Amino acid sequence: MVMGIIAIPRIKPTRWIMVDLNKVNWGLYMNTLFWNLNYWDSISTLSGEVDNPGKTLPRSLFYAVMLVVLGYFLPLLVGTGVMLVNREIWYDGYFSEVARVIGGVWLRSWVHAASALSNMGMFVAEIFWEWQKEAWSRFGTPLVGILFSASGVVLLSWLSFQEIVAAENFLYCFGMLMEFVAFVKLRRKFPYAERLYKVPVGETGAILMCVLPSLLIFVVLALASFKVSIISFSAVITGLVLRPCLKYLEQKRWLRFSDNPDLPDIYAT
Repeated sequence: MVMGIIAIPRIKPTRWIMVDLNKVNWGLYMNTLFWNLNYWDSISTLSGEVDNPGKTLPRSLFYAVMLVVLGYFLPLLVGTGVMLVNREIWYDGYFSEVARVIGGVWLRSWVHAASALSNMGMFVAEIFWEWQKEAWSRFGTPLVGILFSASGVVLLSWLSFQEIVAAENFLYCFGMLMEFVAFVKLRRKFPYAERLYKVPVGETGAILMCVLPSLLIFVVLALASFKVSIISFSAVITGLVLRPCLKYLEQKRWLRFSDNPDLPDIYAT
């Protein structure tokens, strides 16, 4: 908002129509757009902590989508109105340079600080969201899980941002397809099971609402480069092999896994 207000005298609307669409990297555009709008399904894990999720979740998701779109669109509108879009200079992190041109070094420093804190906050939130509170230390910290997650981040650091986004999307697409299959299967097999939140459609509606996002998922998968495909498939194969290995370790009582007693037993229902 501050950048937008300061930039008003510098904005030239004619620059918005001077973008050569033939020079747009549409593969990178689709991957980045998909990446910026994924993981909305994570809210389902919090349904039990929300009062009246059938009413609250759709409303909150609607407002969140509007905020995300405006949060990306308005700053880009300001940036491209002040400086011409050029693929040679609009590199990763160039938005902070746009801030410097608009407001000076202080605004660039502000953008740098906000970006760093935002990424740190998201990473910490991701760690807390993924790992349970099972005690692997006297403080109840899941050390093994954190070390595995941190190791994955370190291994990915040798890739470019574009490759990391593409690999993330590739793996996320597999997860989403599995969720769609599970969604339809559970709707067909347990139509009357008690749920904290139920999508208000029948079996046919459940199938139809998964068709369009599934098509988008296959488009994203087709955009992946050979290098990204190899890395992602390797990760998928590792996961498939790791599951029976963990099961074996659990049977040998070398590792212990626990279930959340608050989760509903859908099979018992």
